[in-house]
Amino acid sequence: MLVTHLITRLVIGGAQENTVATVLGLQEKPEFRTTLVSGPTRGSEGSLENEFQKHPGVLQVCPPLVRPVRPWSDLSALLQLTRAFQKTHPSIVHTHSSKAGIVGRWAAWFARVPVIIHTIHGPSFGPWQGSAANTIFRFVERQAGRITTHFISVAAAMTAQYLEARIGHPSQYTRIFSGFNLRPFLEAKNDPLLRARFGISPDELVIGKIARLFDLKGHDDLFAIAPEFIRTFPNAKFLIIGGGPWEERFRTMARASGFENHFVFTGLVPPSQVPALTGIMDILVHLSLREGLPRALPQALAASKPVVAYDCDGAKEVCLEKKTGFLIPPRDLSLLKRQLEVLATQPELRAQFGKAGQNFVRENFAVEKMVEEIYRLYLVLLKKKGVSAGLAG
Repeated sequence: MLVTHLITRLVIGGAQENTVATVLGLQEKPEFRTTLVSGPTRGSEGSLENEFQKHPGVLQVCPPLVRPVRPWSDLSALLQLTRAFQKTHPSIVHTHSSKAGIVGRWAAWFARVPVIIHTIHGPSFGPWQGSAANTIFRFVERQAGRITTHFISVAAAMTAQYLEARIGHPSQYTRIFSGFNLRPFLEAKNDPLLRARFGISPDELVIGKIARLFDLKGHDDLFAIAPEFIRTFPNAKFLIIGGGPWEERFRTMARASGFENHFVFTGLVPPSQVPALTGIMDILVHLSLREGLPRALPQALAASKPVVAYDCDGAKEVCLEKKTGFLIPPRDLSLLKRQLEVLATQPELRAQFGKAGQNFVRENFAVEKMVEEIYRLYLVLLKKKGVSAGLAG
């Protein structure tokens, strides 16, 4: 039987990597044939479309499905998707991201798809935007929730936020951690040659940050505390991994700080290079103000690196306070600096947190575990709807 996934765009990011892994992982299940519909992928954030080069026919592009709110494009996408579902008759439509989640679920409902699932990778509303926008997004999500069979949350924090906004009922939610291929991170080494390639010597302390270079990711806070931290620890370097529209802005901030040589920008890198770059870190810092469950946190822990993170959304479900790292109230720059100093001066604590984190991630974040849990959920939901999950044709 056919399962169709939808996502707004396939840029390089956690939600997108999760979706690709789910679609390709479910291809191994004999009951299901999976496809993915995405809006066009453009811009400076890279693309994961090449992940489907060896899987012809799995990825389809819906040109009017775009991220900004554009009524005519949105209506066109709704009509195009509805007609597509009426023609292909998927048993399950599984949506990801805000725009595809709204448009895709309504298209599935109009096409009378038996099971409609939405994964909440991150909140579409919250304190980071104005009250008017929050009111609108909550209303739109609440209406879409009425036609949703089930929600998958990448973090319990997402379930709590959506239920607080009166979206769905508790029985409609299942938390499934966003799994990934653990092996490259488990095998990541502190490679001196890779360090040298980026101008980092073996004895320098590397604080890494993996995030899109854009608003709400917390780079400004890192730059705010960096000069004083570097004065205390002149052997420190900040490894900034990722690309995005604010890259030049942050490069300018590094130059203006007077410590430009202590910042290393990798630019946009493919996901396959992230494990090796994580391996040359000593600490990972994650300061996002809007994230479902930051993928960088379990990835760093898989590489046995301690983490320091803002207590935002699902971060506390991976950054376990004083077990796998330190959890900081958002924008508490003084505490952020102090906790980085603690880890900088205590290599044995870094090793302790890293080892505990690696064990935690081994148990909870294997991509095989994620795919299996989604597969089992599909079977339960299909059975409830009276749909037989026979072998895919």
